Amino acid sequence: MHAHLRAARRPTGVAALALLPALLAACADDPAPAPAPSTSTDPAPAAADAARDELAALAAAAQDRSFTARYTLADGGGSDRSIVVTSAVDGTWRVDVPGGALGGTADVSLATTADGLYQCGLPSAGRPEPASCVRLGDPSDAVPRLLDPRVQHPFTDWLEVLTDRRAPLAVSPARPPQGASGSCYAVDTTSASLNAPLDVGIYCYAPDGTPTAVRTTGGTLVLAGPAGPGPATVQLAGPVTDGEPLGVAAPEPSPESSAQSSAQSSAQTPSGTATP
Repeated sequence: MHAHLRAARRPTGVAALALLPALLAACADDPAPAPAPSTSTDPAPAAADAARDELAALAAAAQDRSFTARYTLADGGGSDRSIVVTSAVDGTWRVDVPGGALGGTADVSLATTADGLYQCGLPSAGRPEPASCVRLGDPSDAVPRLLDPRVQHPFTDWLEVLTDRRAPLAVSPARPPQGASGSCYAVDTTSASLNAPLDVGIYCYAPDGTPTAVRTTGGTLVLAGPAGPGPATVQLAGPVTDGEPLGVAAPEPSPESSAQSSAQSSAQTPSGTATP
């Protein structure tokens, strides 16, 4: 009985050989199975952006650098200006900007100390008084737009943008501006926002992080000589007062000066001679 069941459950050797060609033909007609999809979730490696990495490293070194240096600013106005930058050991800073207020007739100094952000008016043609300072806000606050000569940004908050790999920037190597040295990079913004995180242009640095040149639409800053050591902390240019800060734009003419100008104009003939 058991032998009969085993015979019924499996074919004999001859029968199996007879079935083999049919099985092979059926396998040959079936298409090859598709490869199993990859189960890996790892992203494809991104291409290294060497220029962006190099610039970020130099900007980080600039953030840690304490120095005092003089820069030449050429803004296309016909006369160069001498900008003095002080970056202190404790992270405070000061930038003296000749012609930085009142339409270029007044000199100012912008600075941060542990107590706040300040604008100091310096003795100049448009402001003959002694130096005095006005508090604009906390140390981390931005200079208000109407008071901003924009010269200080490459040494202060724009360094944070250049070190931030999430900032919408495109970076590529560039040639130094005339008279400049160091490693230079062309920086553009990839954002369509009107409030760009910095001015596009060329940014140059020495190996130790000292900014050596900056070229933007506002002009070209070039290091005018070797940078010296920075102080332990910056000092304001004058005492702090309750006065009003100086705006960048030229002041509106006073009613008295407008009336005087109109009287002088009406007293002239078209030929430019006084009326008898």
